[in-house]
Amino acid sequence: MSKKEIINLAVIAHVDAGKSTLVDAFLNQSGVFRENEEVVDCVMDSNDLERERGITIYSKNCAIEYNGVKINIVDTPGHADFSSEVERVIKAVDSAILIVDAAEGPMPQTRFVLKKSLEKGIKPIVFINKIDKNNQRAEEVRDEILDLFIDLAADDEQLEFPVIYGIAVEGKAFYDLDGDSEDLSPLFETIIKTVDSYPDLDDKALKMQVYDLAYDDYLGRIGIGRVYQGTIRDGQEVSVFKRDGSIEKAKISNLKVYHGLSQNNVEEAKSGDIVSIAGIADISIGETLSEPGKVEAMPMIEIAEPTLAMYFLVNDSPFAGQEGEYLTTRHLKARLERELEVNVGLRVEKAENTEAFKVSGRGELHLSILLENMRREGYEVSVSKPEVLMKEINGKKHEPIEKVMIEVPEKYSGTVINKLNQRKGIMQSMLPDGSYLHLEYLVPTRGLIGFRSEFINDTSGEGTLIRSFSKYEEFKGEVPKRQNGVLVSNQMGTAMGYALSNLEERGVLFIEPGTKVYEGMIIGLNNRDNDLAVNACKNKKLTNVRASGSDDSINLSPAKKFTLEQALEFIEDDELVEITPEAIRLRKKILNEKMRLRNSK
Repeated sequence: MSKKEIINLAVIAHVDAGKSTLVDAFLNQSGVFRENEEVVDCVMDSNDLERERGITIYSKNCAIEYNGVKINIVDTPGHADFSSEVERVIKAVDSAILIVDAAEGPMPQTRFVLKKSLEKGIKPIVFINKIDKNNQRAEEVRDEILDLFIDLAADDEQLEFPVIYGIAVEGKAFYDLDGDSEDLSPLFETIIKTVDSYPDLDDKALKMQVYDLAYDDYLGRIGIGRVYQGTIRDGQEVSVFKRDGSIEKAKISNLKVYHGLSQNNVEEAKSGDIVSIAGIADISIGETLSEPGKVEAMPMIEIAEPTLAMYFLVNDSPFAGQEGEYLTTRHLKARLERELEVNVGLRVEKAENTEAFKVSGRGELHLSILLENMRREGYEVSVSKPEVLMKEINGKKHEPIEKVMIEVPEKYSGTVINKLNQRKGIMQSMLPDGSYLHLEYLVPTRGLIGFRSEFINDTSGEGTLIRSFSKYEEFKGEVPKRQNGVLVSNQMGTAMGYALSNLEERGVLFIEPGTKVYEGMIIGLNNRDNDLAVNACKNKKLTNVRASGSDDSINLSPAKKFTLEQALEFIEDDELVEITPEAIRLRKKILNEKMRLRNSK
């Protein structure tokens, strides 16, 4: 039997350009699903959080067949916090489909993912999506993409990239803007024509490199990687070249390859294919599997270092245990250890002298995704304000600096520029784009904690902000903190409309009448710079002359509600976010008012 041709393909793009939608169309048109099978939108975004937020968080694999060629497709994240996922995937593919929105054009994150592809020598296929939009400008966007390729030092061959136009949501692709097509055939044909299938290296010694991890309750840690040469077999003895340079012997079990969205057990897999293997308990990203005695390590895949840390503590509030199932240090430790099995960008250390864990990650989104998953699984946890991880270089303190790219309406630009300057940002460029300004800044990560929610308010939701790690530089000095104090409940009980209406003139409330509160819980933002202990449970005294409808006139402004990311950005060093399956609450670390005063002295 002749060997099946294999092409490995990454789908790369900015957030919301249509990656997952295009992969849906690929799967639908390749006959992967049975006729009676229910198919959901963004089928590759299998995690609930991915569906809700409309973003891809974890890179995922699927496989389709077209005219006898097997095409392994990897859907990659578009968000900067998951950039190392993209880098790993690029190493294991033969080409990439770069998706660009026909109205928006190349966005800042497009630049990042394309740069990584070009550096690896990949010649991408450009798919200009959403050409059915009223404000589409596909021809201009094509020119902008060419400029971007030139700017990123693409070689002559890469500059000859094929361009396909399309409407991913309808599953249509066209060779040109006036073309006619009912399906994705033009894109399939372009892939087959322009991407060389993987050469037949089956007769060489085995060489496979792991680029991703998964976890199964029965099988343990699973390594996902590409067979670069040779044939890999179920039950085979292999040598593993480890990240620390050592070599270990191991035995492969449960060998699987992708077919559609599912994985099928196979006896063997050939060179070029993407496989998943179990049986090696401590397998890690970048490690090479070879035949014993023929170890030839591939260049190690670098894993992005964490830049941000926060402390995860056992929830000790008066409401602890009322809403969650997993509460103890033991539960917390087991859950974090399980996360470490697959989340390679994460670091977990036991904090000294406390029942807390220091958890480090690549950004606020990276850590808040973990917390959001934990609360959905029934965990209760308290977390501290995110802190930036410093480095000692040549005896001096250095901090992470991020590249920030901003598109903002010109009328709001003054406020944004002023705030970034206060946060020790240094402007790199400012370019007008119609009624918008395109700003590029280098800003310390410390200065960006809490900035996103301010930015959304300052630009009335019309601005876009993309950030990605750039480098470490010398410590930039103090960055302004939150200017206002908070309103803190001084007793336990139920919040009353009468009390809240009196407190409203003091600041912005975070709770509504009927909310259960406890001493030390933060219930609002003070108009002034000091913290204020208040009674939110006070009710109006009954009198003989009180009419039955006299309380109906209490009209409160809507309470300010926090998302998990906003809550983490908001708190200060003496505060915590209490996270349970039912609620996100803000609180002081020391709940008792007298104890807090004594501690501050």
